[in-house]
Amino acid sequence: MWITRGGAQVTARSQCAIITPLKETNMKCKNFPKLLAVSALLAFASGAAAQQNYPNRPIRFIVPNAPGGSTSIAARLIGEKLTESWGQQVIVDNRPGGNNIVAGEALQRSDPDGQTILLVTAAHVINPILHPHKQYQVFLKEFVPVATLVSTNYILVVNAAVPARDLKEFIALAKAKPGQLNGAVSNTGGIQHLALEYFNVLAGVKLQAIPYKGGGPGMIDLIGGQVQLAFNNSITVMPHIKSGKIRALGIGGESRLSILPDVPTFGESGLPGYNVKNFFGVVVPPGTPAGIVNKLAAEIQRAQKMPDFKEKLAAQGVDPFINGPEAFAAFINAEVAKYTKVIKAANIKIQS
Repeated sequence: MWITRGGAQVTARSQCAIITPLKETNMKCKNFPKLLAVSALLAFASGAAAQQNYPNRPIRFIVPNAPGGSTSIAARLIGEKLTESWGQQVIVDNRPGGNNIVAGEALQRSDPDGQTILLVTAAHVINPILHPHKQYQVFLKEFVPVATLVSTNYILVVNAAVPARDLKEFIALAKAKPGQLNGAVSNTGGIQHLALEYFNVLAGVKLQAIPYKGGGPGMIDLIGGQVQLAFNNSITVMPHIKSGKIRALGIGGESRLSILPDVPTFGESGLPGYNVKNFFGVVVPPGTPAGIVNKLAAEIQRAQKMPDFKEKLAAQGVDPFINGPEAFAAFINAEVAKYTKVIKAANIKIQS
C-alpha cells in the first residue's frame, strides 16, 4: 500500500514504516499506527460510498445456459424484481458452452463491483469434484456466494409398466434384479446421474445409469419403456405424470411438493437422508465489497418473499430457496462433501 504524505511516499507493511523519500523527510515508527488507521478509515468510507451508490448502472446477469431454459426464466424473474426496486435494468446475458466454463470466465473478467453477477447451479459444486484440475476449482474457491434463488427436488419416476407402486416395492424390485433396471440420465456426472447413484448408495441397490445427450431423449425412452426409471425435476416430469405414461414413486427432499401432494418423500417411505435438489444461486467476482454483496443478497431475499414471485415460481414447478451469503457458502460446502462421497462410491470418472 503506497501513501504519499508531505512529499514522502510511504510503503505500509506489517513491520515498521519503510520510507522512500521524494524529498528528504522521515517518519517515526510511532506514527505508523495512525497511518494504518487513516488508511482503514478511507477504505471504509470508500466501501460505504460504493454500497450506497450501488447499483449505478444496468446489472449484467450471466446465465450459463441457452435462452429459454429454466435458468433463464429464474434469472428474468428475479431480474424483474431488482429492476422494480432499484430502477436499474437487469440484462440477462446467456453464455452457454464449455460446461459452464464460458460463463465462469466471463465473470472472472468482470470488475468486482456487483454490476456483473453469475447464476450457478448444482454443476458449480459437481464439476470441481469430477474435474479437479480444471478451471472449475478456481470458480468454486474464488467466486463469492451471494444468495440462493430457487430449488427443485428430484423425483423418482418409473415407466407405467413397472410393477412397483411405491418406493418400498421399487427397492424390493431393484434388489431382486440387481443391474437390470435402467435409469435415464442426461449426461455422465450430471445431477441426474448423481441422484441415481446416491439412491444406489443409500438403498443398497444397483440401478444402471444410461447416459443420454440431454434430458429430452431420455424422457422419450422412459415413456417408451426402453428404460425403466429416471430421477428428474418436476418441470420435466409433470406433463407425463398427468398423462399416466410415467408414475412418481417418491420425492427426494425434506417435504412433499404442492403439485404432487400424494407422493411421499423418500424419508416418509423409509429411506431417510436422501436429499437431492438442483439449485440456482448468484455469485460475484472475488474482491466484491461485502457491503455490495449484502445489499444484493438482501434485495434478492426481499423479492423471494413476494407473493407474485412465489406464484410465478410455482407455475414453473420450483420453490424459493432463501439463503444469504454465509448460509449459501455453508450449503455449497455441504453439497461438495455429499457428492464427493457419491462420486467416490460410484467410481464415476470423466475423461479430461
